[in-house]
Amino acid sequence: MATKVANQPLFPMPFPAIFFIFSIFFGFGITLSQAASQTRHFKWEVEYMFRSPDCKENLVMGINHQFPGPTIRANVGDTVVVELINKLSTEDVVIHWHGILQKGTPWADGTASISQCAINPGESFTYQFVVDKPGTYFYHGHLGMQRAAGLYGSLIVDLEEGKKEPFHYDEEINLLLSDWWHESVLKQEVGLSSSPMRWIGEPQSILINGRGQSNCSIGAKYMKNMEQCKLSGSEECAPFILKVKPNKTYRIRIISTTSLSALNFAIGNHKLLVVEADGNYVQPFLTSDIDIYSGESYSVLINTDQNPSQNYWVSLGVRGREPKTPPGLTLLNYLPNSFSKLPISPPPETPKWNDYDRSKNFTYRILAAMGSPKPPVKSTRRIFLLNTQNKMNGGYTKWAINNVSLTLPSTPYLGAIKIGINDTFDQNPPPETYPENYDIHKPPPNGNTITGNGVYRFQLGEIVDVVLQNANTLNDKHSEIHPWHLHGHDFWVLGYGEGKFSAAVDETKLNLKDPPLRNTVVIFPFGWTVLRFVADNPGVWAFHCHIEPHLHMGMGVVFAEGVDKVGRIPTHAMACGGTAKALIQNPTQKP
Repeated sequence: MATKVANQPLFPMPFPAIFFIFSIFFGFGITLSQAASQTRHFKWEVEYMFRSPDCKENLVMGINHQFPGPTIRANVGDTVVVELINKLSTEDVVIHWHGILQKGTPWADGTASISQCAINPGESFTYQFVVDKPGTYFYHGHLGMQRAAGLYGSLIVDLEEGKKEPFHYDEEINLLLSDWWHESVLKQEVGLSSSPMRWIGEPQSILINGRGQSNCSIGAKYMKNMEQCKLSGSEECAPFILKVKPNKTYRIRIISTTSLSALNFAIGNHKLLVVEADGNYVQPFLTSDIDIYSGESYSVLINTDQNPSQNYWVSLGVRGREPKTPPGLTLLNYLPNSFSKLPISPPPETPKWNDYDRSKNFTYRILAAMGSPKPPVKSTRRIFLLNTQNKMNGGYTKWAINNVSLTLPSTPYLGAIKIGINDTFDQNPPPETYPENYDIHKPPPNGNTITGNGVYRFQLGEIVDVVLQNANTLNDKHSEIHPWHLHGHDFWVLGYGEGKFSAAVDETKLNLKDPPLRNTVVIFPFGWTVLRFVADNPGVWAFHCHIEPHLHMGMGVVFAEGVDKVGRIPTHAMACGGTAKALIQNPTQKP
């Protein structure tokens, strides 16, 4: 089947829309002055708290008594220093800085068993890294399913002082979107690892900046079996209100930290102009709504040019899974109206959950802005990653890549490879392809996948193509959406397609002209996605599905490149497993 191209508008663009684009998108920024970079220090304590994010009290993992965690704001070139203290009494912890490339500081990537040792209860670890690219990023826990427990926050990188964005806006609103369960994350993890597996089910609520409602709704009259929320605005679960002034342009930064859900975001009576994706500028385009998958971030611009005497719905609905979760609702509150003034029209209706053609139409429209870096014309290596759901040992359900379900070792790869310890993980690399006769439209024929912890090793500077191939799950005629995130790199998304990727047929369809740079990319059911990156960042990097239970069940791989070029790794990043033993036996070792 032919690959779809990204030039089909979702709706006809009238003259005012064209004028809107050109009036705010006026070319890349001009340097007015150059300020010296700064070092920004933070001291964080991670601990559990009692909170009611969706009007039901629960345990929430937070930072400095805050949920979501504190927002980090820095300028390009700044150094961020975070002293993280683990006050969890029974759990280790790490923090991953999602979208930050960590050039020169791979041990600060925050991936347990990959880039560092987990931080034990009562201990601390200092993350120090440079933010070298403007954009909308975030941070989150990267051990077990701690992101699903609430360990996340925003990380916004502004241009250097004196530089301007390539578009104009008057003010800014930052949104963190997440899904929330009433069942503890520990119970979810145990259920996923049981035989037979106990699935986590759908979330009880959708949260906007840590707030939502599970047993009531501010738009109850438009929903079945929902009560009207009676919220004064002081409750923890009171909706986060987007307060705006009439006749202004707002940049809304939208980040998805969801554990499972793909979401659709819309604002009643307002068009969204997409200008940034995952910290990279894109060719601006207008849309009535956006789909956003776990791990993705967008910036959209809106004009507050509607009737100023009214407020408007902000709506979040589930995509890609049959929704059993109430829509997340809040208000775009035109000041000086009271936020208690509800809109006169119904909330925007979320597109049908399995309307994948609509999802693809949106995704294919995301193209790199003029002046963006272009991909190398050819790759020097291509690996195929077949994504399957399998059984193991009769009863355990796993996700596997090329029939290997990832199980991380107790010794971090970075230190082990740097020092040259060969007995802490499998030295044989995982398969780089899968059998040609594999039928992606049928449940997997093999009854028993294997677990593994080998790594794909790349030469420094190697140009790598990755073909992500989706397939049927254990259930017949069923395939799922998976958002894949690469640590330590941005990559070019060269193309998407239906069915099984064929180099002979699909090679000419790849986009080398204006492919978007991303750090997270989606593969659609029974489809493929091709991405290209340059292995130019010495370190060991995770590449995995960003859906928490899927990674927990093995859906990931590990890339290593130029580890011999990595500088001295801080000792406290390696004080566990085989690297700790090596340091004790040879204290003069300088990893």
